[in-house]
Amino acid sequence: MIKSTLIYRDDGLPLCSSVDDDSDGSLMEQKKRVKLVVSRMTPNSANEATLESGRYEINYIRKDVVIYVVICEAGYPRNLAFSYLNDVCEEFQHSYSHEYTKPNIGPYAFVSFDNFLQKTKRAYSDKKVQDNLDQLNQELVGVKQIMSKNIEDLLYRGDSLDKMSDMSASLKESSKKYRKSAQKINFDLLISQYAPIAMVAFFFVFLVWWVFLR
Repeated sequence: MIKSTLIYRDDGLPLCSSVDDDSDGSLMEQKKRVKLVVSRMTPNSANEATLESGRYEINYIRKDVVIYVVICEAGYPRNLAFSYLNDVCEEFQHSYSHEYTKPNIGPYAFVSFDNFLQKTKRAYSDKKVQDNLDQLNQELVGVKQIMSKNIEDLLYRGDSLDKMSDMSASLKESSKKYRKSAQKINFDLLISQYAPIAMVAFFFVFLVWWVFLR
């Protein structure tokens, strides 16, 4: 289940946050962790990632100068989480164009965007809708190429988001090589399946030509 959505500018300025249950201490702790992660991002950090954090998962994407974060319960399908983030990103950029780049805006200047967040959150929490989206998006969102990391490694053990980006890039490169290999294997399989048929057909055509048309 989606628990909270946060939108930051890459300089750490909070632009919008969903209205959540502030009595949930564990969720408040996750929001603090998100703020810390955002503050440690650099231009070389991964543009999309999943951070495992106890019974939660923190998923984020970065586009333009904005970082979109969703905190979900562990086990919520990652492809849906990233599909949700992409919907949020698309609507936010459409609604506010480049207003968020202005230097004089204050914290939570786009709090009214919560209306869209709540509506979209409900849609992604509906079981029937969730099943349909899961089926539609499982091939569209490259979840297997999105780097995941335990947040403890990042916040308390000295790993960096830049290193994570390098690992993610390596993972994507390996995935490309795998796809190329798979395509070659499929092509070789097609050749092995249809080459004998093609040879028989060619022989038959040649025989007809030899007997009747020569």
